[in-house]
Amino acid sequence: MSASQEGDIRVGRIASAIRVVPDFPKPGIMFQDITTLLLDHKAFKDTIDIFVERYKDKNITVVAGVEARGFIFGPPIALAIGAKFVPMRKPNKLPGEVISEQYSLEYGTDCIEMHVGAVVPDDRVLVVDDLIATGGTLSAAINLLERVGADVIECACVIEIPELKGRGRLSGKPLYIVVEARSCFPKIVGDACFESLPKAEHEGS
Repeated sequence: MSASQEGDIRVGRIASAIRVVPDFPKPGIMFQDITTLLLDHKAFKDTIDIFVERYKDKNITVVAGVEARGFIFGPPIALAIGAKFVPMRKPNKLPGEVISEQYSLEYGTDCIEMHVGAVVPDDRVLVVDDLIATGGTLSAAINLLERVGADVIECACVIEIPELKGRGRLSGKPLYIVVEARSCFPKIVGDACFESLPKAEHEGS
């Protein structure tokens, strides 16, 4: 499901505020840059409002933000719907006791962590990131949350790159997006989300 499928007129402004940077960080990559969205306060507010309107009545108790851009969109959503915000971080970023989930990359592995006790059994969780590409990080986040007994209600991203079929790795969990990446480009790889792409940087979802 996406906001554009629902006919939301705010989607056009949001889409136009996202800059596409060719050949960054490597030749052939079309980088989906959300920093320009953040510069447009109306488009940024529209983005948060769309998510809040969707989740305000779903009894979400936790918004889990995936490092790093999930930390931008997750907290305002959590505040607006009355949920706690839980950061899901790369290794060795969180002090204290953590629980970890390892996941596979094209050329190795990576790991995502959260604090022990931050999420408890029967918490109703929304997982938030800026973009879904191949879905590896979001899949790991779902697995980690379910290991502690949480109920992952949905994943929410601003942008989806549908050609990379990331939603197919989400263990059947619903995915809600605001916009699709601009598919007119031959190769689209989003905001540092390259974990299953040959000869690319390994970070993100």
